[in-house]
Amino acid sequence: MIREQLSLRRTGRWVVLGLALFVIASVIAGVRWWEDRSNGQAIAGERRTEFPALDPAALDPKQVRIVAVAEREFGSPGAGTKYAEGIDEAWCADFVSWVLREAGIPLVNPNSGSWRIPGVYTLQEYYESTGRFTPIGSGYRPRTGDVLLYRESSPFGQHTNIVLRADGGEVTTIGGNEFGDVRIHRFTLADVPGVVGFGRL
Repeated sequence: MIREQLSLRRTGRWVVLGLALFVIASVIAGVRWWEDRSNGQAIAGERRTEFPALDPAALDPKQVRIVAVAEREFGSPGAGTKYAEGIDEAWCADFVSWVLREAGIPLVNPNSGSWRIPGVYTLQEYYESTGRFTPIGSGYRPRTGDVLLYRESSPFGQHTNIVLRADGGEVTTIGGNEFGDVRIHRFTLADVPGVVGFGRL
């Protein structure tokens, strides 16, 4: 009887150990799958792995500063908490706020007065309150330094990023929290559903 109980306990321990190892292996495999899937994948259009060449002579001083900050962060991005004052949250709007502040063009959160606007809706409210929001479909041609705003139905989800280059209907953007990283995408605006509009520089 005692031997049977000891044998059952040993078997139970091996089962628990086996399950624990299976769970750990599954988590590791899942993380690797996600990294493999996200590393090369574009959210919309084409993912760019190099910062675009932009002619500083064609940009105004504000645009030059935004591009310089964006290029630095693309080359050596921080964790999301860097852009969110240490807060662990979805950080696309934090990244936009941080880049603009570093470029000497800080935003003003309409709710707190802070330079940091952590939400896409609040970012749109800010641009609307300053008369600098232009909805998609208005015929406006985006410029370097403008902020793109997306609703939940876009491939990016509810999101925001910064226009680096605009050529006709095509834009090149840089954004934070794109697969958890700072990434550059190039796409045709008309091909991406869910774009709300632009926060004009």
